Amino acid sequence: MTRTQLAFVFPGQGSQSVGMLNALADAYPQVRETFTEASGVLGRDLWSLATEGPAEQLDQTENTQPAMLAAGVAVWRCWRSRGGAMPAAMAGHSLGEYTALVCAGALGFQDAVGLVAERARLMQAAVPAGQGTMAAILGLENAQVVSLCAEQAQGDVLEAVNFNAPRQVVIAGDRAAVERGVAAAKVVGARRAVLLPVSVPSHCSLMRGGAEQLAERLAATQLRLPRGPVVHNVTAATADNLELLRSLLGRQLYSPVRWVESICALRSMGIRVAVEAGPGKVLAGLGRRIDPMMKSLPVFDPAGLDKALELTRDA
Repeated sequence: MTRTQLAFVFPGQGSQSVGMLNALADAYPQVRETFTEASGVLGRDLWSLATEGPAEQLDQTENTQPAMLAAGVAVWRCWRSRGGAMPAAMAGHSLGEYTALVCAGALGFQDAVGLVAERARLMQAAVPAGQGTMAAILGLENAQVVSLCAEQAQGDVLEAVNFNAPRQVVIAGDRAAVERGVAAAKVVGARRAVLLPVSVPSHCSLMRGGAEQLAERLAATQLRLPRGPVVHNVTAATADNLELLRSLLGRQLYSPVRWVESICALRSMGIRVAVEAGPGKVLAGLGRRIDPMMKSLPVFDPAGLDKALELTRDA
């Protein structure tokens, strides 16, 4: 393969786990160094939380988002320390979009840590605890889920917010509406419809208030255009100016994650291999469902890093 066929993709909230990157940290000092740098910005020990937990604390939005940012950047730094190729494009799922922008040189890491911590705080504050939630709907077409949301909203907020893979959509909104949506999805033949263990109804219009406040922080944050294409969640396209880049990051909070279209956009650029940099294999699994011809290489431990480097050594 050539460099023009390689992309990096970065996971978001939900891929975290206690002990993530432990094996990689044993082999590469860049991992702990990255978490130490993030901890200095936050004023709390992010590495200890990631390695020792408790899981309930790691899963809190205000901790998960900076931890996942640090994890993705740490993997990227390990990749580059081994002489790994610069990819032709990048993308990130939700929070992972910030990781992509750091690794593409558009956003400083320390700035990004503070920014995502504020993003998490604003998201948590936007909706009172217990009022909003999310659910995964498997086995229905996109149009069915969108129609179902419109029917079951009944004056509440209920929206399709993550188009993750064919026939795999996440809905979000007011808890009662989401519960109605789950029940209705089962009635019309969903293979699976389950509430997700989250405290924030991400990417729906309940996040608009938080997005307005985030826009103020984004306006004060130094950004540069990325070194190469970064495909954004909101449009499944790239941004060619800083005003648009800031706008997309703000709108991302209350707009659907168009992941299927984002992977298709990478494919249209000639991408044939996607390295998933960060804990877990969520994006690799989605990628196989979206485009079985695109090879997905999850990297979160030394074996995965070695394999990815070997398979892309000519890039």
